Amino acid sequence: MKMCLPSGPSGPGRSGRGGRVTGRRVVPRLAAVVIAAAVAMTTAVSAQAQPTADHADTQALLNSYQVNAGPGAAVHAGNRTGSWDLYSGTADTGAKRPIGSNDQFRIASQTKTFASVVVLQLVDEGKVELDAPIERYLPGVVAGNGYDGNKISVRQILQHTSGIAAYEPLTDAPPANPDGSYALDALVRRALKHPPASKPGTAWLYSNANYVILGMLIEKTTGVSTAQAITSRIIEPLGLTRTAYPRPGDKKLDNPYLPGYVGGRVGPFFLWTNRTFSVEPSLYATAGAIASTEEDLTTFDQALADGKLMSPAMTAQMRTTVPMPGFPAALSYGLGLMRLDLSCGGQAWGHLGDMLNGHSSGTFATDDGRHTALVTNGYLLVSNAGATRRDQVVDSALCGTPVG
Repeated sequence: MKMCLPSGPSGPGRSGRGGRVTGRRVVPRLAAVVIAAAVAMTTAVSAQAQPTADHADTQALLNSYQVNAGPGAAVHAGNRTGSWDLYSGTADTGAKRPIGSNDQFRIASQTKTFASVVVLQLVDEGKVELDAPIERYLPGVVAGNGYDGNKISVRQILQHTSGIAAYEPLTDAPPANPDGSYALDALVRRALKHPPASKPGTAWLYSNANYVILGMLIEKTTGVSTAQAITSRIIEPLGLTRTAYPRPGDKKLDNPYLPGYVGGRVGPFFLWTNRTFSVEPSLYATAGAIASTEEDLTTFDQALADGKLMSPAMTAQMRTTVPMPGFPAALSYGLGLMRLDLSCGGQAWGHLGDMLNGHSSGTFATDDGRHTALVTNGYLLVSNAGATRRDQVVDSALCGTPVG
């Protein structure tokens, strides 16, 4: 899974007309992918939601973002006392409907935060040391072609400072298993055929390979699959009933789900092709396989911000960040966690995610109980550098939500 820059219109990420109040809730890029002959054409200006009184600024940014991001986009935000939703465009190019906050989609690189939490829990349990070499836990795995697992620490792998080269699994996959799925060790071997991008600890480079290696670390240390570890340690304890780490070969999403589209602009039109079920999740594994919803993701990120998933010491380690070259200056990277410096002061913590099945998203939460999830159902093959960024939409939603 490619982690696209937030300056682009998709995502590591829209429908209807304005919000409505019900009780305490306000509801209201890859050249290798060829756009299929059967495409849906939508103009650059989709049906957009009308601003609600309390969130007009965020609605305007969401509308602007959606025009250059996908057929639809949606925000789910709130605090400890309630939540609200905005949407723009449509969830489905064939049937106009809003994106719902409970629609399931592939969260792509947001999976990395789940994997990081499990690793840091293992550190809390004394089973893994952050600054120990990966060779101690996975002997002979990170080796050859310029790699030396004795010189690469677990921390560096978590933080993308390992020097391990970036690669896109979808266009650089190893041979598949007979059932079409992919094994973690095969993914790692294929990734390490790319020579190191830098010496360990000297530079930050986002690489899916880091988190596939961490998947192997989790399985070796816990004795269970990554799916079992993430489910038993995070998904079930938090009651994330709409979140799932899929079995190998399982491409389905549970209803209601968000269709995903890949496309591009032709003059004043966008051409979209439905790619919702085109990607085998095991190809991304602990780098991006999980399916979830905006509601579940805000629950997860808020629980993480509230210190419910690991010790205060591990939370502090997770939040020790480094700059992210090529990304907006407001973003920096910790251990499977991004820090977003807010325009209204303070920070939010979360992650962005993009997958070439058409889902782009981002979820962030603050220590004072504010949280925001953003999703779009489009992945643009060519991005508009001047478009509204999703981190700007997230910032507006968080800053426009009172502490509660």
